[in-house]
Amino acid sequence: MSIRALKGFKDILPDEAGVWQHIEATAREVFHRFGFTEIKVPILEKTELFARSIGEATDIVEKEMYSFTDRNGESITMRPEGTASVLRAFIEHGLQVKLPVQKLYTIGPMFRHERPQKGRLRQFHQMSVEVLGLDHPLLDAEVIAMGWLLLDELGLSVSLQINSLGCPACRPAYKEALLSFLAARQDKVCEDCQRRSSTNPLRVLDCKSAHCQEQYQAAPSILDHLCPDCADHFRRTRAGLDLLAIPYQVNNFMVRGLDYYCRTTFELLTDALGAQSAVGAGGRYDGLVEQLGGPKNTPGIGFALGMERLVLLLSEQQPSAGLSQQADLFVAALGEAAGAKAFALLHLLRKKGVRVAMDLAGRSLKSQMKQADRVNARYVLIMGEEELAANEAVLRDMASKEQSSLSLAPALDQVCAELIKKLN
Repeated sequence: MSIRALKGFKDILPDEAGVWQHIEATAREVFHRFGFTEIKVPILEKTELFARSIGEATDIVEKEMYSFTDRNGESITMRPEGTASVLRAFIEHGLQVKLPVQKLYTIGPMFRHERPQKGRLRQFHQMSVEVLGLDHPLLDAEVIAMGWLLLDELGLSVSLQINSLGCPACRPAYKEALLSFLAARQDKVCEDCQRRSSTNPLRVLDCKSAHCQEQYQAAPSILDHLCPDCADHFRRTRAGLDLLAIPYQVNNFMVRGLDYYCRTTFELLTDALGAQSAVGAGGRYDGLVEQLGGPKNTPGIGFALGMERLVLLLSEQQPSAGLSQQADLFVAALGEAAGAKAFALLHLLRKKGVRVAMDLAGRSLKSQMKQADRVNARYVLIMGEEELAANEAVLRDMASKEQSSLSLAPALDQVCAELIKKLN
């Protein structure tokens, strides 16, 4: 019996890889426009990093992390999200010297042991962006605008929901009001909500049960409990989005699944993936750097976009998204002498940046033309015994089916230069 991939882990096959590459290339180009630089962080971290940042009472830490004890007896975890690792690197390597503002992004796999679902697997991939050192409301609007612009340039239509979760000064009053509201409904909500009421009451508002959501329709709004500073920050963030003509809806019951969020939170949503509607989400985490042992008063904001969901959306909305010509040229050589000359030409072309393929086995011309179609070649260069005898190869345009001659008489580097002119 053959060995299969683990449940919740998926191979990205060659036919899909083009879409992934298109998304990553577009993201990098947009992020660089906004002044972001890439950071690559390890997949494995100390478990304590996520317990301290995400929160010990969250579902991620309690139920979903892939954690184990290594040979030295230390608890190790495969990263379930990107922010904590980026901030650990920021602190460890003293990147705060680059402040007042440090803009970082990372792209890579994350791991959570949860029920696999459409667009969300146990190994999933995220693009995570983080800005450290500035708490200005216009930065919040700019970060949201960057996510919006990226999705727009990918050709995806989404909606934006925003909220404010307040700060340590104003949140306690809201928690008290929320706990009083929940206490009267303990026997009407699910067991998870009953447990969260005492450990992480804001998380009950994020329950996926339709019955529980009905109970929370009359719950107090955190926006009614914001302190003056938080209320002004949220007002100015919305004003920034208005200046950029980015439409949004205020969702005063939207919370995030991670404990470190404060003030601005947001989600980018689609209705094209059924119940799993969040394509990306994020928010502000002003106290997290200090919580992880970094410099005090280092504000931060960021978001993550789920790659699998973006791939699904692009594949459904734009079936050809990300698919480009895999080869500029396919060299079809027939016979040993033609094969040797074609093989040398192949390497010269690749050194000049041409994407070129060749059937090294020297199959029939019919088989090689089929192979040229499979690699989406723009042109095919046909070289056989007759062509070598006449010192002329045949260059075929695969789109128009037109054919022209290419002289093989000059030195090979001159043939290469002439061929590149024709390809361009």
